[in-house]
Amino acid sequence: MTATEAQPVGDAAIDAVRRHDAEAAGHATGRRQRLRLAAVAGIVTLGVVVSAVTAERPWLILLVAALVLAVGLTLREPAAVPVMAVPALIVINRVGGEAGGLSVSDLVLFIALWPALLLGARPFSTPLRSLLWGSAAYQALVLFTVIANPYAANTTEWFHSWLLVSGALLVGWAAGAAGHARLALGLYVAAAAVVAVVTCVTWLLAAAAGRFDPVYLDQPLMMHKNYLGCVLAFAALIVYARPSWLRWNDTWCMALLGLFVAAVLASQSRQAMIGLALAAAVVSLRPDPARRRSKVVLVVVLAVAVVVVALVRDQIDSGDQHNSANQRLTWFGQSLAIWEQYPVFGAGLRWWYTDRFPERFQPPNAEFEVLSSAGVVGLVGFGILVLVSLVVLWRVDPRFGTLAFAIVLMRFTQGQFDLFWVAAQVSIPFAVAGVCLGAQAHASHPPGRHALPLDAPLEAAR
Repeated sequence: MTATEAQPVGDAAIDAVRRHDAEAAGHATGRRQRLRLAAVAGIVTLGVVVSAVTAERPWLILLVAALVLAVGLTLREPAAVPVMAVPALIVINRVGGEAGGLSVSDLVLFIALWPALLLGARPFSTPLRSLLWGSAAYQALVLFTVIANPYAANTTEWFHSWLLVSGALLVGWAAGAAGHARLALGLYVAAAAVVAVVTCVTWLLAAAAGRFDPVYLDQPLMMHKNYLGCVLAFAALIVYARPSWLRWNDTWCMALLGLFVAAVLASQSRQAMIGLALAAAVVSLRPDPARRRSKVVLVVVLAVAVVVVALVRDQIDSGDQHNSANQRLTWFGQSLAIWEQYPVFGAGLRWWYTDRFPERFQPPNAEFEVLSSAGVVGLVGFGILVLVSLVVLWRVDPRFGTLAFAIVLMRFTQGQFDLFWVAAQVSIPFAVAGVCLGAQAHASHPPGRHALPLDAPLEAAR
C-alpha cells in the first residue's frame, strides 16, 4: 500500500476515535446532569421531611442546616469547621431551653472536634502532645470522684471538662496547622469587636439615663458581665500581642485594643481586668525578636491593680454581707465545709446541682471548686494541668508561644476570682493556644515542602 492510499485510512481512524470520545463525553455529561438532578431532588425531599419533623421546634431547622453546611465545607476544606468554630465559641446561648440546655459554644466545639480529630494535620507537635497528656492526667485523677459519686451530672461534667481543654486544643491545632491561623483569630477578633461595640453603646445609653452599673447583655447575646469581660479581654490580648505571623496592621490593632479595653471597663469585670493586666505585662516584658514593645503598659497594669485592690478592700470593710467580696468569702467557707465531708475524692463534679447539700452555688475560685468537687486527688490533677500548660507553652518559640502562654495564664488568673470550669471561658484560651501551636507547625513544615536536616547534601535538597 502506498503512502497516498494509507492517508485516508489514517484519517478515518482518527475520525472514529474523535466520534467515540464525543459520544463518551456526551454520556458523561448526561450522567453528571442526572446525578445533579437526583441530588437536587434529594435535598428538596430532605428539606420537606426536616420541615415537617421540626415544625414545632424551629431551632432544629437551623441546627440541621448548620450540620449540612459543615459537612459540605469539610469535604471542600477539612479545616473549615474548626476555623469557623473559633469565633462561634463566643456564643453561650442555650440550645433546648435555658435550664440545663446545651450551650451553643459547647455544641460548636463538639461538632468541630470530629473533623479536627479525624482530618487534622499529623503528627501532633511535641508541645501539643504534652498539653494533651497534662489534660489526660487531670481527667484520670478526677475520674475517682466520678466513680465515688455516681450521678449523671458528675459523669457529664467529666466529659465536658475534657472537651473544654483537649477538645479546644485539637480544634485550634487543626485550624492553625492547616495554615488558617490568621483567619481563625481574625474571625474571633471580629466577632469580639461586634460584642464590644454593643457593650459600649449599652453602657453609654445607661450612662445618659444616669445609670453606671455593670453591663449585662440581653437577647440575642445573653452575656453576664464577668463572661463579657473575659471574652473581650481575650480579644484585647490577641490584638495587643499580635504575633508577627498574623501580619496585622498595627494601627488597626491599637484601635481595636482601645475598643476592647473600653468595653472591659464598661463590663466592670474585675477578674477580666486583673487577668488582662497580668497577661499584657507578660507580653510586654518577654523579648520579641520581631517587635519592641513599650513598657508604658506596666504603669497601666499597676494602676489597675491598685484600683481593684481598693475596691475589694472597701467592699470587705463595708460590713455588707451581700456584696460580691463578702459573698465570696462566705462561699469559700461553705466550700471548705463540704470538702471536709469528702476530703479525698470530693463531693462530685457539679455537686451544687444535687439535693445532697442546702448550698446551691458554684464556688467562685478554681481551687475551691476542684477541692470541693474532686477532693485532694482532683486538686493534684488540676495542679498538674496548670503546671504542664504553663511550662510547656513558656518553652515554645516566643513568636508562637508568648500569646499562647499569656492567654492561658490569663484564664488561670481569672479563675482565682470567679468560676473556672465554665464553657467558653475555658475553651477559648485553649483554642487560641492550639491555633498558635498549629501555626508553628505549619511554619516549620509548610505544604509541599519536605523537611531536611540542616546538614543535608545539596543533591538531597534537589
